Amino acid sequence: MKILKIDHVGVAVKDADAALKLFEGILGLKVQGSETVPEQKVRTVFLPAGETEVELLEATAPDSPIARFLEKRGEGVHHIAFRVENIEETLAELEAKGVTLIDRKPRIGAGGKKIAFLHPRDTFGVLVELSEHIA
Repeated sequence: MKILKIDHVGVAVKDADAALKLFEGILGLKVQGSETVPEQKVRTVFLPAGETEVELLEATAPDSPIARFLEKRGEGVHHIAFRVENIEETLAELEAKGVTLIDRKPRIGAGGKKIAFLHPRDTFGVLVELSEHIA
């Protein structure tokens, strides 16, 4: 398993455009891109911050994972994503070490990246995303 860097920090927000007033308008981060991922019922907005990014997550449906998160916990940090070299090998290694996987196989996320999540009960309450950028 090889973790390359922190890829991004996901922040769940009720309204990404309203959140941009802080992240872009006050903090000075610049939007790199926005994308709706229909399979995950989420709109994402990426704002680079040095060698990592902030990912704003806005629900596009009331039954989406982000909508449920917002209802239960309110706005705030949703997950931390680590960029890995080979996501399939990383998942197999973590599962062999007893880590509970939400995704046993990667799926395609925003930006066409391969992603998979680890269960927070095994990661000290933090939802961890693994991300592999594919060419």
